[in-house]
Amino acid sequence: MPITVAVVEDNADYRLGTAFILRNSSGCSCIGMYETAEELIEAFDDIRPDVVLMDIGLPGMSGIQATAYLKKEHPRVEIIILSVYEDDDNVFHAICAGASGYVTKTVMPQQLLEAVEQAFGGGTPMSPHIARKVLQMFKQHVPPAKADYNLTERECEVLRLLTLGDDYKQIADKLFLSVFTIRAHIRNIYDKLHVHSKSQAVATALKERIVPSR
Repeated sequence: MPITVAVVEDNADYRLGTAFILRNSSGCSCIGMYETAEELIEAFDDIRPDVVLMDIGLPGMSGIQATAYLKKEHPRVEIIILSVYEDDDNVFHAICAGASGYVTKTVMPQQLLEAVEQAFGGGTPMSPHIARKVLQMFKQHVPPAKADYNLTERECEVLRLLTLGDDYKQIADKLFLSVFTIRAHIRNIYDKLHVHSKSQAVATALKERIVPSR
């Protein structure tokens, strides 16, 4: 079954272009296009997309506000911010709101499709310079993780890689561990952070600077 995707974008040309990319791919299906976040929220129960591509600068509710609302009401949906904004504030608040990824609108079509697949598979897709911004945010203030959450050194490293967009297999490969072991570490991280999803874990890590900076 293809990954079902909804697009929220107020620019009609970009909205149609994004839908065209999705509909002409083998692994994705565009099941809805919306000019505002409110329109998606109203239709959400009828379409139940796997992934939402969300602009930030929308009329009415912003994409960040919509992300926070949707993740609260529908925690299983994966939301990728697709925006022209690249400043620290928007990146920070989008991830804290629960966004599964952050991709700029300059992304190539194949990269956009890969981002959708990565988010659906449990990863956190980010444009390379956005990932660097996130890493820089962590480097600014990093209090000891164990003092607050009793994360082990290995759990801190797994969480760091999770925040940088790696999926479970990529983390396993980098740490020379099995995917099964990574899943066990992530379950422990969820328990210690008192969260229930990847996006909540990433948001908590970003808000409270609880991962190592390297």
